[in-house]
Amino acid sequence: MVGTLELTLMELRSFIPAWLRSETAEPEVGDGGGSGVSNGRPANGQHLDPSAMPGGEPGAMSAQAELRARREEIIRMEERALRELESAQTKLREADRRNDLLEAREEKVIEGEGVVAEARERQLEELERIAGLTQAQARKLLLKEVEADASHQAGLTIKRVEDEAKLESERRARGILAVAMQRLASQQSIEGNTHSIHLPSEDMKGRIIGKDGRNIRALENLTGVDIIIDETPETVVLSSFDGVRREVARLTLEKLIADGRIHPASCEAAFAESEAELDDFMIEVAESALLDARVTGVHPELVRLLGRLRFRTSYSQNVLAHLVESSQLAAMMAAELGASVEIARRAALLHDIGKAVSHEVEGTHALVGARLARRYDEIDAITHAIEAHHNEIEPVTVEAVIVQAADALSGARPGARGDSLEQYVTRLGDLEEIALRQTGVKKVYAMQAGREIRVIVDPGQVDDRTVAVISHEIASAIEREMEYPGQIKITVIRELRATKIAH
Repeated sequence: MVGTLELTLMELRSFIPAWLRSETAEPEVGDGGGSGVSNGRPANGQHLDPSAMPGGEPGAMSAQAELRARREEIIRMEERALRELESAQTKLREADRRNDLLEAREEKVIEGEGVVAEARERQLEELERIAGLTQAQARKLLLKEVEADASHQAGLTIKRVEDEAKLESERRARGILAVAMQRLASQQSIEGNTHSIHLPSEDMKGRIIGKDGRNIRALENLTGVDIIIDETPETVVLSSFDGVRREVARLTLEKLIADGRIHPASCEAAFAESEAELDDFMIEVAESALLDARVTGVHPELVRLLGRLRFRTSYSQNVLAHLVESSQLAAMMAAELGASVEIARRAALLHDIGKAVSHEVEGTHALVGARLARRYDEIDAITHAIEAHHNEIEPVTVEAVIVQAADALSGARPGARGDSLEQYVTRLGDLEEIALRQTGVKKVYAMQAGREIRVIVDPGQVDDRTVAVISHEIASAIEREMEYPGQIKITVIRELRATKIAH
């Protein structure tokens, strides 16, 4: 900046003529010999009037006045330039001073960083000496602790998410089951193992028995049922656990009663006619069931087997009605869950098809039914759901789980199945006996018609961890030793009470 100002002054001086620059200099004043005028000015500082000067001419005086004005302007410009130069030099000196201060401060900062680094190094060495670990070992130990803590936190998070998912799944499952049960128009399907036939008169009993009992023996041999004729007026009772045989016997006996001629030959003819009629009837009811379940394309042999289930019961529940009901429930649940409605519907309708021939073929009805379905060209998703509905194999598809749920729901709903009083009491006693076998069990209460048992244990013999083991052992024993519809809930209660009387 100073150089720029000096250059400006030099440029200004170049415009001033040499004779004018020489006149701008102040003449030296001698010892009393001066004229009393400096730079054309009087000694007292007043301007001289050019017209008053002796011998002066007006034109020369005007040029001298203009010259003096220019000289004064140049002097002012030089003074201003000098002031700016001094200001610039002052700022330059201040900048140099600040630069020196910054350099000194930077040196101190560098020295301080070196001191801090040395102190940190000494601190690390002292920590390693105190802890007995090198830096690498300490880092490894810290990483291990952080990893363990992270694993613990992750485990807690996973458990919390699993608990939330379980609660949500249970809530949603209850909602789906409730909706399916409300939408299903179910009915009571309790049936017995006997059938009573009304006779037109008491004389008909003698005809049915025949001479020396040959007619009743022929009927019992043909139909395979027990014909009970007692003192009940005008009534004959047919008893059999096989519903098909019982129905054939009913049709045969009604035909004989209507004809009035009862002898071994007529019994055989009526029996053959009744069997043919029953076959047609079973196909008809099977097709009606397929229509109700909205299932098509079933092999004719499977249709015939479905018809046989019209005369089979499970805990007094008609099996064919149970299959139709399960199919409808499975379709509703599959629609709610976004699974295949057609597969769930078809598999639920056929899941008990093995019961139609389970007395003739070895194996559980689930595995037998799966083999039948494969034989008659059902797809793998259907056969898998059939063989997995009682957990003979682990279910691996959503539809298989839906069939399990529909089967259990159809059998467990109120009014679906029934037991005799003796069977009911026996089942309750068996449940309590199985639970009382466990060590530490004090009392057992069977509740809700045997669908739940509550086990009270001795807190002095059983700790909190053993409670879960006891519930598992009871559930396993019940599954091994008992047959029951639906499911049974086991609740083990461990309660510790402290009582003291203040006197």
